[in-house]
Amino acid sequence: MIKLIEVCEILNASKGPDRKYTLREIYVNPEHIISLREASSYEQKIVEGIMPEDLDPRQRFTRLMLNRGQTGSEIIVVGAPEMIEDKLRMRGVLHG
Repeated sequence: MIKLIEVCEILNASKGPDRKYTLREIYVNPEHIISLREASSYEQKIVEGIMPEDLDPRQRFTRLMLNRGQTGSEIIVVGAPEMIEDKLRMRGVLHG
């Protein structure tokens, strides 16, 4: 398992301009990760002020696609795809 920081929409937040996000720790089984790609739209959310205030405006985000049997799920985590890839490589999941 690897520990990452997930970006979560705050429940009860509207879908409009009052939408807010929070961060929480999440543990992911690296063997269930199908793909990584940059989630650059979340960088704009920092500028819009709907992300936690203590995030550096230069922060990057990654969209993880997870295998869940018949379906997949996506989560957004804090960190550039390269950084997430490095964490996976350190755990011996990625080879090459």
